[in-house]
Amino acid sequence: MDTEEKLELLKRKPVEEVVTEEELREIVQKDEPVGYIGYAPTGKMHIGHFTTVRKIADFLKAGFKFKILIADIHAELDVEKTPRELLEARTEWYTEAIKGMIEAAGADLDKVEIVRGSDYQHDKEYQRGYMHLMENATVTRAERASSEVVRHDDSMKASGILYPFMQIMDCVALGADVAYAGVDQRRIYMLGRETLPKIGEEKVTCVFSELLPGLGGGKMSSSVKGSKVGVTDDPEAVKEKIEDAYCPAGDLEDNIVLQYVENLLFPLLEDRDEEFLIERPEKYGGDLSYRNYGELEEDFLSGELHPQDLKKALGNKLAKILEPVRKRFEGRDLTEKAYS
Repeated sequence: MDTEEKLELLKRKPVEEVVTEEELREIVQKDEPVGYIGYAPTGKMHIGHFTTVRKIADFLKAGFKFKILIADIHAELDVEKTPRELLEARTEWYTEAIKGMIEAAGADLDKVEIVRGSDYQHDKEYQRGYMHLMENATVTRAERASSEVVRHDDSMKASGILYPFMQIMDCVALGADVAYAGVDQRRIYMLGRETLPKIGEEKVTCVFSELLPGLGGGKMSSSVKGSKVGVTDDPEAVKEKIEDAYCPAGDLEDNIVLQYVENLLFPLLEDRDEEFLIERPEKYGGDLSYRNYGELEEDFLSGELHPQDLKKALGNKLAKILEPVRKRFEGRDLTEKAYS
């Protein structure tokens, strides 16, 4: 795979922005560059998380080593999401869920390193680093950087101010050439690109993914009931949730189901060299199959593909795709311990 092929792979869906493409072009020419993404063990992981985990397979194909941070200390700082007494159980739950998603994405688990923040975030050098970062930014800027990530009501807890500087320092501690994240993390990493050079560190290159919306529109959230497909949901629950998702006939605007198909399903099917089969009775035109999203969208807009047929096929497919995740939790009490 040459440089341009690697770039195209890394930029494909669900990626929304690369900062900067010129930097990424240089990085992919290195011998085993390092990519990283972090997840704070708060609410249960959902299909939005799986969309980002699936993208890790692209980084591996492009020659990257990849590190996944389970940011347990960050979860402690975000006190309104994770009670401290549940932190260890949720960290274990996230570890198993992530491993299952890596398997479901068809990536090699042996090529991914899973790290806990508590393994290194109490080290003196790490703490000195984020304190130096804080000396080069204002409280207002730190609040703005965290505003889309740290939950707060009328005002942010003081712990939320520390959150972005630790996340920036993680790039240094993990030796990351590229930070991969949802676009909601953009303000944090832009703050990092400004402040890291001021403490003698290189600014990190960033790849940001589009966020999948909730099933009824708006932001997908672990705390909003009914807004998401959970990665450990049983098959019937997955199908029922997709059945209820917003998918107006012949309309692309804010179409939740089409966004799931484009950003999650087709990249996964392309990796597997599979078609997306939509089964229909002969009296309604018979089965349809698609090799790419563009063909499906064209049929949807023309009315050839009905929303109910699309939702049924997507629900069935996602239920099967998530099977490796569910299997990791079978016969275990991890969920009960973490989310009772």
